Order: sequence, then structure tokens, then C-alpha cells
Amino acid sequence: MAAFKTLDNLTDVTGKRVLVRVDLNVPVKDGKVTDATRIERVAPTILELSEKGAKVILLAHFGRPKDGPSPDLSLGLIVPAVEEVLDHAVLFASDCIGAAAADAVAKMNDGDILLLENTRFHKGEEKNDAAFTKALAANGDLYVNDAFSAAHRAHCSTEGLAQLLPAYAGRTMQAELEALEKGLGNPVRPVVAIVGGAKVSTKIDLLMNLVKKVDALVIGGGMANTFLAARGTNVGKSLCEHDLADTAKQIMIEAAASGCAIVLPEDGVIAREFKAGADNEVVAIEAIPADAMVLDVGPKSVEAIKNWIGRATTLVWNGPLGAFEITPFDAATVAAAKYAAECTKAGKLTSVAGGGDTVSALNHAGVADDFTYVSTAGGAFLEWMEGKVLPGVAVLQSGK
Repeated sequence: MAAFKTLDNLTDVTGKRVLVRVDLNVPVKDGKVTDATRIERVAPTILELSEKGAKVILLAHFGRPKDGPSPDLSLGLIVPAVEEVLDHAVLFASDCIGAAAADAVAKMNDGDILLLENTRFHKGEEKNDAAFTKALAANGDLYVNDAFSAAHRAHCSTEGLAQLLPAYAGRTMQAELEALEKGLGNPVRPVVAIVGGAKVSTKIDLLMNLVKKVDALVIGGGMANTFLAARGTNVGKSLCEHDLADTAKQIMIEAAASGCAIVLPEDGVIAREFKAGADNEVVAIEAIPADAMVLDVGPKSVEAIKNWIGRATTLVWNGPLGAFEITPFDAATVAAAKYAAECTKAGKLTSVAGGGDTVSALNHAGVADDFTYVSTAGGAFLEWMEGKVLPGVAVLQSGK
């Protein structure tokens, strides 16, 4: 990975106006934030800059406004939650450019924290419009990007600003990039990847990239059924993309050519109904009844997966092994996650995981804090795993 500057390269920020791109796109219900995880992730960067005497000016988007400003998508709704997490007063400006922003910035004292209004209230943001970027840059002396989750978008606040101002990675961005470098960029081998979830169609690029980079690829979830069917196994009424059989075969061919082992389920937990507590049984993968569906991988498969994890030095995980949202079809995901956490805590494994369902699954298993790094970035994490260039990262590496 090319080098990028971090807060360690900022020696004196006292009195400097620092534009900090953060991810505050948090869930809100009845006007209150219901999950402050993303705020908690960016708190270290914000507080470090504030404690060093910078004027910290936060830039963020919230939702997908279609026709300009909307009260329901105002970042003003988020201010109380940000103040609570930071334990620090947070000022607010009713726009992110123009007089409202400039006046609010001019009134700041050293160490103050100011949140500017939703950048997506301006159409120029998502177009990476040069004039809008210039208007944002007018309020800052330095730029810090701490929103890896938005780094796959070439927007004014994620990419454009780094072209105009000295640019640095915040602590969350730094941690994410360092973790991903350990996971896939320059990992210590053997490397095992676990990829689950419902559909192959959403992860073709990911799978094609991984088979060229890892030593073993464990495939679980509904997508395993597509690979099993492509191999000639009858998967009954299980979720399966039969039309992607040729794609699955090509992925297996690419894996063989790259020396990557493909690990598919040996047994499965089947049921006739998709509901919690449904009658279920374990069958060999070749013995799935025509009227049943596989909702989790079975105990023999779990032992095989644990064996691969035990042999690995690096683990990359995206997606659950079964329908973890309903019991008892969460058993395989929980067992594998707990074993990976155990290996990580023992210092035997570097474990990097990410993606919405993955984070939920690891939290469900109670082990998210025991992994080396768990990314909350979603789309950006997936695009990184797919081997794509992320504009918000690339500009930091080539930066001003």
C-alpha cells in the first residue's frame, strides 16, 4: 500500500481550521439516534484534534436527499448524540458553505467542534463539482478524512477536498487501512477467507478477487448452494441461483489455477419452514430431501471450517454461514466466530471482518471486540475486498 499521512504528521494544529470528513449516517427513529457506533468510531480523531487546539469542523452526509434541504435529513438531529459520545459541546451551522458556514467558523475558539449541515443538501457534492469543493475548502486550512465508509465515492467531501488542502487520514481511516493491508494487501500466510450471505450474484467480483489472493476460501450461506448445485448436488428447495452455475464453475476453475482450496459444506441443517425453532435435522450434503432447504451448515462442516481457521495466520470474513438471524440456524456462524476469536486472543490469528450482516453476526456471537478489526464500512469494505481502487483512499496516498 502506498504511504499516506496521518495525524502523527500534524505537529502543530493550534488555531488551524481542520475540515474533518466523518460518517454520521446513523439510524434515527423518532428524532433520536438508535445506534451511535459510527459516532463512537470517529470520536478519537475529533477529540485528539480538539485537545491539540484545532478548530474542528465536521463534514458529513445524512441519508439521500433528493431535492435539497429537508428537515428530516438535517444533521442538526444528530448533534445531541455527537455531544453525548464526545462529552463535549458541538456547535452547528445551518449550511456547509456560504455565509452560514463562514460565520459559524469565524466565531470558533481553539478546540471548538462545529458540525456543518448535510453536504448532500447540495447537488454538487455527489458530482464532485469543482465550485462546490472550492466553497467547502474556503472554511479550512487542513483536511482530514476519517470516513473510510464513504471512501468508495468520489465526492467533494471525500475526494475533492484532498486535491485542494493538505490531506491526512484520521485515526479510524488509518486503523481501517492498516487492518485491510494486514488482511489482503500484504497478509501473513496462510490466509483463509470466509464468505457467506445469500447470493453469489452480489459477490462475484469479491469471489473472483479472493481466489487469487487467499489459500482457502470457505463458502457458506445461501451462496454455498449455488456452488453445490453447480457441482451436481441436489439442494432441494434451498435458496440457489441456478442460473449462475457457470459463474460458480468458473470461480472454482480460477481457484484451482491459483492454488486456492474451495471449502464447501459437507453437511447441512435442513428444515421445511423458514422460521425460528422450525423442526430441523442434520443431513449429509448429498442427502438433502427435495422438499427441504438448507438453513445452516452442519457440525461436520463447522469442524472443517474450524480446522481451516486453526491452520490460518490471517482470516478475512464477510457474511454469515447460515440464516443466523433465527435460531437454531445461527449455530455454525456463532461456533466459527467464537473459535476465530479464541485464536485471535491467543495471538495465533489476525482476523479482519466487515459488512453489515457480518458485524451483526459477530455481535450476536458476542465476539466482535475480540477480532483484530471489524469494519463497519459496508460498501467500501466490499469494494476494497474486490480489489477496486477507492477514490477517497487513493487521493490520500497521492495527496497534496
